[in-house]
Amino acid sequence: MSSRRNNISRVKRIHRRQLLRGWGAVGLSLPFLECMRDRVSAGDTQTGPPPKRSVWICAGLGFHAPFLFPSEPGPLKANTPYLHQLRDHLDQVTLFSGLSHPEQQGNNGHASSLTFLTSAQRPGLAGFKNTISIDQLIAQRIGMQTRFPYLALSTSGRSLSWTSGGVPIPGSTSPSQLFRELFLQGNEQQIASEIARLRRGHSILDTVTQSANTMAKQLGSNDRHKLQEYFQSVRELEHRLTQSEGWVRRPKPKVDAEEPDDIRDKLMAIERQAAMYDMITLALQTDSTRTITFGISGLNAAPKIPGVASDWHGLSHHGKDPAKIEELKLIEQAEFTAFAKFLDGLRSIQEGDCTLLDQTTVVYGSNLGNASSHDWHNLPILVAGGGYRHGQYVAHDHNQNTPLANLFVGIAQGVGIEIDQFGSSVSAGIRGLEPLANA
Repeated sequence: MSSRRNNISRVKRIHRRQLLRGWGAVGLSLPFLECMRDRVSAGDTQTGPPPKRSVWICAGLGFHAPFLFPSEPGPLKANTPYLHQLRDHLDQVTLFSGLSHPEQQGNNGHASSLTFLTSAQRPGLAGFKNTISIDQLIAQRIGMQTRFPYLALSTSGRSLSWTSGGVPIPGSTSPSQLFRELFLQGNEQQIASEIARLRRGHSILDTVTQSANTMAKQLGSNDRHKLQEYFQSVRELEHRLTQSEGWVRRPKPKVDAEEPDDIRDKLMAIERQAAMYDMITLALQTDSTRTITFGISGLNAAPKIPGVASDWHGLSHHGKDPAKIEELKLIEQAEFTAFAKFLDGLRSIQEGDCTLLDQTTVVYGSNLGNASSHDWHNLPILVAGGGYRHGQYVAHDHNQNTPLANLFVGIAQGVGIEIDQFGSSVSAGIRGLEPLANA
């Protein structure tokens, strides 16, 4: 019997549903610890320069590569159907090919959407455990500088964001609710209620300490280490609660825009994307947050786009059928048109001597390189704005599968996060993402 198994067998058996108790009914649920296993299986507000921001967008059904990628690397031109939609912004866009996350094979290629911003391996398979997403790592470092540390947005409720414990963060789908949270000031009673809610959160953190210390004495060394990591995240939450109380008391920014009406019809897919892009722009413009993710899901139905009569998901699995590809083209051109209008808005807003787009790095891509075959290699990735040298199509070697996480490290550094590695990255940055000298 291994020493590790002996260590586990000597510690007290603890159930996953056990809570760290304070006074009364206050409790905090535990992370999964080794001693919870069955013993049989156990052995087995800005005053300086304009701030830097990042926006991370993933289209879950991908893009038809021949309509996006030029035939040769080099200066970007509007010579493919999708680049034509971006023709007014090619000087602020870099297109990458040949990037991927390693070991993304799962029960099907769609599972790679779980790891688009984490790069964790083998999504969807037995034993899979996700890791923190790059946006959440950034939010941990700079999120307290704004009212909202981050925004996790979605068209379906499933966001791209994952906590440090590998837990999915739900995605906000309602532009009207988001508008109210960003800009509508509550009355005195509502503010008091919100502060009381935050303080109840403090009470939970304050009252579990004694029981946590008692429990730690009963654990093996691995579990004690894991519990320390867990409580580090709790301390981070406590800091966020403290900061949040301060933000509740501050007046929210005032904007000329009116509260939007939510588009209830899911078949109006492009209009729903555009409405969320408008909210992203307002959130960035008012410095309400500096880190945003937006997950764009497809439909198992035909979106309301002229000329489209077939369901979107079925079209993405076109099997090289020319008629299906032409119909798919109409959907994806409309997506790129909506994205171009989003860039229009960011570029039209001045911040000192630069634009909001200059200060915002926008990543737009997909977890699938070829949705028709569920292929997660050679991902379509565009980077816009952020103060980089743009206007190029940068083709990495498809056979080398350059880690997409290399790009994440470079972007994180660009918004002021001092990291040299993230996820599956093997270098701090990537060929083709070079900052301007004055950025």
